[in-house]
Amino acid sequence: MTAPELNHTRDRIYVDGAWIPSTGTGTLPVVNPFTEQVIGTVPEGTAEDVDRAARAAARALPGWSATSLADRIKACSAVAEGLKARAQEIALMASREMGAPWQLAVMVQAGLPVIDFASMEDVAGQVEWERRSGNSVLVRQPVGVVGAITPWNYPLHQIAAKVAPALVAGCTVVLKPSELVPGVAYLLAEIIDAAGLPPGVFNLVTGTGPVVGEAIVAHPAVDMVSFTGSTRAGRRVAELAAAAPKRTSLELGGKSAGVLLDDLSADGFGNAVAGSLTGCLINSGQTCSATTRLLVPRARLAEAEELLTLFAQFAPVGDPLDPATQQGPLVSKVQQERVRSYIRQALDDGARLVAGGPEQPENTPTGFFVKPTVLVAEAGSRIEQEEVFGPVLTVVPYDGGDDGALAVANGTPYGLSGAVWAGDLDRATAFARRMRTGQVAVNGGVFNPTAPFGGFGQSGYGRELGPLGIEEFTAVTSLQF
Repeated sequence: MTAPELNHTRDRIYVDGAWIPSTGTGTLPVVNPFTEQVIGTVPEGTAEDVDRAARAAARALPGWSATSLADRIKACSAVAEGLKARAQEIALMASREMGAPWQLAVMVQAGLPVIDFASMEDVAGQVEWERRSGNSVLVRQPVGVVGAITPWNYPLHQIAAKVAPALVAGCTVVLKPSELVPGVAYLLAEIIDAAGLPPGVFNLVTGTGPVVGEAIVAHPAVDMVSFTGSTRAGRRVAELAAAAPKRTSLELGGKSAGVLLDDLSADGFGNAVAGSLTGCLINSGQTCSATTRLLVPRARLAEAEELLTLFAQFAPVGDPLDPATQQGPLVSKVQQERVRSYIRQALDDGARLVAGGPEQPENTPTGFFVKPTVLVAEAGSRIEQEEVFGPVLTVVPYDGGDDGALAVANGTPYGLSGAVWAGDLDRATAFARRMRTGQVAVNGGVFNPTAPFGGFGQSGYGRELGPLGIEEFTAVTSLQF
């Protein structure tokens, strides 16, 4: 692989169509989680930076919202082409700054954002922009200036899933990306600038959540906040937004269940166990919708353990840029210690270790790695209830047939994703319909990047992706005749 030159050090923010210095003097380090070395810095933005960006977005709003839908779609298509042209840079940036394994970085970290922007042409046509209701015509209008606050685990996809539909809806945007993995946001800003969007339509301010994030949420020119991150941080966003009040869309944590029903054949059971482990370990376990709980009939627990002991050996950790690597490091030392502490606490609480553990992998003396870990724990235990956000699968035995499995599956405060496997498809489908969660993979169904994504309970509210993702950034005006 001939690696392109990457710039991990930036000294500007993007506001009102120009690269300008931050009003602050601080910088934030960018760390390679494999080498544990600082590889760059970005500006530690200020509330004053946010004010400049929000005011620019507010000035640009009337003109952008009056731009035809066709032209707004063309702008997103141009961005999609720019993302395609720089896909290798994006993948390498994600791999270096967050440790994404190379194959995943190419297919997902660089691939999904292209789909997010390119799909706007199709999904915008599925939105009912106007409809008659009695003596009224209901018209979808852009909600206004959108504050987008995004995480580090899918750093560009989570940005694109907000920015693309917001732009198509006629909104303008102020973005705060994760300060841990900011490089891909800069690449997007360069692509948007090259695409010729009017000044102020898209703005980028780097910084921390307590300063830049909170300033975005509280700014009077920001009409809506779209946030993806932890449930704890989401509560803070909702609290600040309520003071205005202003619209929020929150995509938060998860503790998703993969449920194996008792009619699976031996082969079907093995495939389901393998699929569950894969669904847990994707992106080194740093996925809010990961199936981190595997619910198995108690009578088949030993069978599941034997399979997982074998399968866990085929998830090698190592250099993210090595195409053979399946599991990269976690994003930071803080995250590594958090996940390890969950494993240790679970063992102290009586969980049984099947594979992995809290120790540093033998072949990687440096890097923020956590071994792919499988634990067996009972429903209601801390490890079964709380989001770990690492490569940790909790196997949970259940009793009482489908109703018993459903009680465990729906028994956490979360409801973002899930999966169910059964020998009979109708039975699996009926079970999936009873799960209180935003999406369910039935007998190995694959992720649909244009279907609505969002959750129940502490997993948040609102939906991203597809036509509902566009509608999230609109408000309805009723014209009465």
